[in-house]
Amino acid sequence: MSSQLEPTPLVIVEGFLSSAGAIVWGNFEEHSNYACQSNGEQNRRTIFASVGPVSSLHDRACELFYSLVGGTVDYGLEHAQANSHGRYGRTYEDGLYPQWSTDHPLHFLGHSMGGPTIVKLQWLLSTGFFGEKYSADMVLSVNAVSAPFRGTQLVYRLGEDIHNAPAVRPFSLGDILAKGVHVAAYLSPILPRFLDLHADARDLSFRRTSLWSLLCQLRKSDWAESRDATPYDATFEAADEREALNEGAVHPKTFYRSYCATLNDPSSSSSPSTSSAYRKSWFSWLTQGPFHASATAISNFDFSILRPIPAFMKTVAAAKHASKLGNTAAVEDGVIDVATGGDYLSASLRANDGVVPLFSQWHPCECSATRCKHFSHGDNILDDDGKTRYICPPEAGVWNVHHLAQAHHFSIVPFWLGTPSQKAFWLDLGHWLRAIDKAHPDVAGGVVGVGQHSVLNGEQAEGSADSASAAVATQSPT
Repeated sequence: MSSQLEPTPLVIVEGFLSSAGAIVWGNFEEHSNYACQSNGEQNRRTIFASVGPVSSLHDRACELFYSLVGGTVDYGLEHAQANSHGRYGRTYEDGLYPQWSTDHPLHFLGHSMGGPTIVKLQWLLSTGFFGEKYSADMVLSVNAVSAPFRGTQLVYRLGEDIHNAPAVRPFSLGDILAKGVHVAAYLSPILPRFLDLHADARDLSFRRTSLWSLLCQLRKSDWAESRDATPYDATFEAADEREALNEGAVHPKTFYRSYCATLNDPSSSSSPSTSSAYRKSWFSWLTQGPFHASATAISNFDFSILRPIPAFMKTVAAAKHASKLGNTAAVEDGVIDVATGGDYLSASLRANDGVVPLFSQWHPCECSATRCKHFSHGDNILDDDGKTRYICPPEAGVWNVHHLAQAHHFSIVPFWLGTPSQKAFWLDLGHWLRAIDKAHPDVAGGVVGVGQHSVLNGEQAEGSADSASAAVATQSPT
């Protein structure tokens, strides 16, 4: 364990089309380090790890690993052959944290696709993909903001084929975006660093391929229309494949937390456009329109047209059936309810932050297949300074799920605006990470078993017919 005066570093993993790093994340460390500074400790080191902004979760996880420990990125022979790209990527002469090991673990924070990337990395570590000397215990904590662990319907709205993913519909936004990516990859040697696509193993730049090859890719992309790119990994089909391999399994020595934002709420009469959350900054006004439009598109998505049928739809059907019969239904949000469980679970498929549905932000896998604590919507982590929240040591091997009401996909990160919500988020995260540092390595056994749920600091109770709908409807603004 690191000395108390040397807090465990925090690695930040960005999401889809995001690789600007500290340029846009801003002055958050002033607030995230308050917990350390107020206790006479050194500031926590923050590491921005650059990974492919449009690459698959597998490729991103490999790039993340080697950027930290150093060496040449090895995607694996089997993976490279299956996806028709080179086995090796770029070489990192000096890793960002070469001492990374079980004795020197790291905290991780992922925004959007950064969350599933961290989960993929821990899974690869657990399978020995990088070698026997590396372990899943090297990941001390996984923290995710607006992460699409179980996919998002937005990817279909943008162009992913609803019946034949990873095919992309011609002339869709996704198709246009794919063409832009290929042009950027072709010009990559002369583009700024923040536009780095990490496409070294694909030989797409003008130094390695011809103009004719680029034109062929613009007609039909071998990368964008493959299972080895971000768009496919954001589908429900890909999420089901990952869960079938138990990729999202929690590890007993790792601490987990997710921050789940909801912009629109089907069960609430309040409108995002009139919420006080949008009176906080010019950026809120600027993003309100696009995110409200995409949130509506997600809410109105028809799941019945998807093929194959997502696995979570079986859970929704079972919950609704149990509700109609008056039987107890175990609801995804950790709420035990009799009459409205199915309706609430259905609503969680549509409540979203403009990019990711609420249920997908919670954690990988269904609640019945993992260990999780879902905090009441009324228990807002942004309401106080967080000091009293971590008097008791955190519990490892359990997802702690917090909800950020009236917040969109970019409300908290990555764009720093110095809003009260952003300051409160980083202040709370700093206290949370420090509490984990204090608890490590003496990790106590958990009290929440696999398939069990908790709702903390709320009024929900078994047999309450109104608890599930109230949990969604009474969210307080951040």
